Amino acid sequence: MTDRTRRHAVQGWLYATPTTVFVVVLFLVPLFLVIRMSLSRWPLLTGNQGFNAPDNYVKVIHNRFFADSVVFTAKYTVLATVLLIGLGLGLALLVQESSRWKNLLRASFLVPSALGLASASLLFYVLYSPLVGPLRGLGLSFLGTPNAALYSTTFLIVWRFAGFYMLLMLVGLQGIPGDVYEAARVDGASRWQTFRRITLPLLRPTLALTTILCVTGSLLAFEQFYILTKGGPDNSTITVVQLIYIVAFQGQNDLGAAAALSVIVLVVLVLVNVLQLRAFRTPEDR
Repeated sequence: MTDRTRRHAVQGWLYATPTTVFVVVLFLVPLFLVIRMSLSRWPLLTGNQGFNAPDNYVKVIHNRFFADSVVFTAKYTVLATVLLIGLGLGLALLVQESSRWKNLLRASFLVPSALGLASASLLFYVLYSPLVGPLRGLGLSFLGTPNAALYSTTFLIVWRFAGFYMLLMLVGLQGIPGDVYEAARVDGASRWQTFRRITLPLLRPTLALTTILCVTGSLLAFEQFYILTKGGPDNSTITVVQLIYIVAFQGQNDLGAAAALSVIVLVVLVLVNVLQLRAFRTPEDR
C-alpha cells in the first residue's frame, strides 16, 4: 500500500468516525441496554435485580391493556395512513395542476407542518374542550366516546401532517419526465389512464417512502393521545407506546417489562418495514 493510498484510507476513516460514534452511542448502546433490561428484573427505583428471562415478556403479553392497545394502534395506523397518503397525493396533484394559485396553495397546506406535534395537540385540546372550546356550542362530544376520540385525534394528525406528505408527493411528481405525459396525450390517454398507467407506477419509490414514514409514525403514536385523551375514555385509546410509558412510570414502575414491550415493538417495526419494502418493489427488482 502506497503512502497516498494509506493517506486516503485514513481520511476515509476520519470522515466516517463521527457517524460511527453517533450510531454506536445513540443507537447500539441504548439498544443493548434495552435488551439487557428486558431480560432482567429492573424496577424503576431499585435498578437491576438480576436475570429473569422470559418473565418480562410473559408479563407484558398478559397485561390487561396489551391486546386492546395493539388492536387500537393497528386501527389508528390503518386509518391515519390511508387518509394521509390519499390526501397528500390529492393535494400534490392539485398544487401541480394549479398555476395561478400554486404558491398560495403550497403555503396554506404547509403552514400546519411548522407547528410542533405537542403544540398542535394542545391547540386541539382547547378546540375540543366542552367548557372553553370555540366548538362547545355545537353540542358535540369530540373526546367523550372511543370512536369520537379516535376520529378527533386522527383529524388532528391529518391537519398537522397532510402538508408534509403533500410536499413529499410533489417532489416525486415533479421527478416524472414531462415527455412521458406528452406521449400519453398524443396517444389519446385519458386523465384516469394517465394517472393509473404512468403516475402511480413512476411514483412507486415516493409512495414507498411516505407509507413507511406514515406507518412507522402511527405505530409509535404517543403525544397526541397522551395530551388529548390520556388513554380515555375507559382506557380505549391507549397506544402501544403509551402502554410502555404506563408500565415504566405509572403504577408498576417496571422498566424491565417496559423494555420487553419496547423490544417487541422494535421487532414488529422491522418486520412491517421489510414487508412494505417488498410490497413496493417493482417487478424487475423481484
